[in-house]
Amino acid sequence: MANSSHSTTARLEARLPAELHAQMKRAAELQGRTLTDFVISAAREAAVRAIAEADNVRLSREDQERFAAAMLSPPAPSPALRRAFERHARLVEE
Repeated sequence: MANSSHSTTARLEARLPAELHAQMKRAAELQGRTLTDFVISAAREAAVRAIAEADNVRLSREDQERFAAAMLSPPAPSPALRRAFERHARLVEE
């Protein structure tokens, strides 16, 4: 009988200096974890951090000031934007 709840896994292989391998193995032992669990956990944390950093929008001081000014005093809507609002209003009313 096949187990329908099994998770899909992928294999990762890496060559690393023996000194780094020993260091990671010792760190894993100090935490009472297997080397595999230690590496997976560290990789997951690094991936989450890298994605979060990439998702953050960073603006220079000048860009921050421009953004704030635009939010406080937005420009008048262009004719195309007015037409889009009117079309949206007609579609929503129906």
